[in-house]
Amino acid sequence: MHQIEKENKGMEKSRILITCAKGIPPFLREELLMLGFPVLSETIAGVMTEGTLDDTLRFNLLLRTGHRVLFLLKEFTAEDADDLYRSMSEIPWEEYIAEDEYVCVTSSVDNPTIRDSRYANVKCKDAIVDRIKEKRGLRPDSGPDRDRVVVNLYWKGEECSLYLDTSGEPLSRRGYRKMPMKAPMQETLAAAVIMATGRTSGYSSSGHFVNPMCGSGTLLP
Repeated sequence: MHQIEKENKGMEKSRILITCAKGIPPFLREELLMLGFPVLSETIAGVMTEGTLDDTLRFNLLLRTGHRVLFLLKEFTAEDADDLYRSMSEIPWEEYIAEDEYVCVTSSVDNPTIRDSRYANVKCKDAIVDRIKEKRGLRPDSGPDRDRVVVNLYWKGEECSLYLDTSGEPLSRRGYRKMPMKAPMQETLAAAVIMATGRTSGYSSSGHFVNPMCGSGTLLP
């Protein structure tokens, strides 16, 4: 039954926020359109599209200019931390997070009742693990590491948006660069620069392209 619930959740559509470096949204928008996804809105450092939780896997695998892929779980209002906890407790976390998982909560908070965003993080974390323990009998571990399940809270005034960060570490950190040189160029920025030249068309182009300034290339005098 638990597996069926997860599969159903993977097919439900929601808004997906993909973050990127400032100035890069036009190129991220182009990538999304080439992949066949709508562009709902753009910000100075991100593009909003729509899709399923399963679609986020494609974005994490195929996008070259995005940093994080955030799947919208719920929007709600909260006056204070107690309201936040109650609303968070209503979300079926047991359908998204296994009881033996590790959870990290991050937030951006602008609410007059909250002096330290870490307090909001704790209330979110408590709501998540308390709900899962009630439904599954075990509490997931939690902490600051962003390499497993990451939940993002955006709280401004009384408006809250809750996202599941499906990327964890930014996509610009692919993990292969072990010994960076003096002036490495971020891979996502390098991809946008190449797209800006018109060199690529879609996800394939004829011939080879060598950019010595990409990744761990060194700026020479």
